[in-house]
Amino acid sequence: MAKDNLTAVLYGVEDLRLEQRPIPEISDNEVLLEMDCVGICGSDVHYLVHGRIGDFVVNKPMIIGHEAAGVVVKCGKNVKNLVVGDRVAIEPGVPCRLCQFCKIGKYNLCPDMVFCATPPYDGNLTKYYRHAADFCFKLPPHVTMEEGALLEPLSVGVHACRRADVGLGSEVLILGAGPIGLVTLLVAQSMGASNIVITDLSQNRLDVAKSLGAMHTVLISKDKTEEQTVKEIQGLMPNSPDKTIDCCGAESTTRLAILSTRSGGCVVIVGMGGNESKLPLINACAREVDIRGVFRYCNDYSTALALVASGKVDAKRLVTHHFDITETAKAFETSRYGHGGAIKVMIHCQPRDKNNNKPF
Repeated sequence: MAKDNLTAVLYGVEDLRLEQRPIPEISDNEVLLEMDCVGICGSDVHYLVHGRIGDFVVNKPMIIGHEAAGVVVKCGKNVKNLVVGDRVAIEPGVPCRLCQFCKIGKYNLCPDMVFCATPPYDGNLTKYYRHAADFCFKLPPHVTMEEGALLEPLSVGVHACRRADVGLGSEVLILGAGPIGLVTLLVAQSMGASNIVITDLSQNRLDVAKSLGAMHTVLISKDKTEEQTVKEIQGLMPNSPDKTIDCCGAESTTRLAILSTRSGGCVVIVGMGGNESKLPLINACAREVDIRGVFRYCNDYSTALALVASGKVDAKRLVTHHFDITETAKAFETSRYGHGGAIKVMIHCQPRDKNNNKPF
């Protein structure tokens, strides 16, 4: 096996380095993966810029990256679901499987979750990485490695739409047209939403959302009051949105979500903003607007893969930039500042298309 295990390691704020790391040893229930590609998530950038997200603080060097796909090169002796050569998408969070949350099927709430690139645990922007075999999903031959990596953000969209009970005829408002807002748009369409309005501060991102099938877009502007924006959103739907998904999590967008949603509707908060927000809760209570949180995803990877494999969701349209792992610094700069209209930036640990049966 090659000894090259080039790895992207975050040492602290604005301190991301490339270095060689030992190729990891695997346990009986794990597989060793030759990593193919890793997408850059907003959380990765946040750790680089701020060194923490809430209570998760980078106190020691941490391998970055968690949106990933790779190829199995070694299997532990207990692994039955995979063989050497399988191309897989990696669900990056591995729970304990024993606590009450795991036992009732809500393993995303497991207090002992080991999640890639969430301190103190390492991520997978590295040439060789070990992972629990039961949290690796074999890709059909026609699904590319890049699409496999995109299953991570797509699973967030699946979980959000399920939490909102999006279904046939739903009128959906999505706040935020970043990568998570856009995958939520794609999933809501696949689940039968009849009308989707999406908002953002950037007209460029709204144009992308329109090209992906959003019926209406609303540009958030300081020149408009909250009341004016609510009226604009509600005017784009016959009955106002019955499902609202806040992919920003800022106080302003969560307020907008509650005020824009029709009575008896549902607001789902995906984005994570400040620890505390001033919200119109009496308004929500008086109109029986449900408010639900989202934390990552749970039992959603298989669904995300099915949506991509069937062609119902064309997630690859979100990938705007490609870089080699040796260009990690440039890739992060592109994602951080949105250079060239960046939406999803993909870092390749192997030559591009090496493991694809068709060009991406």
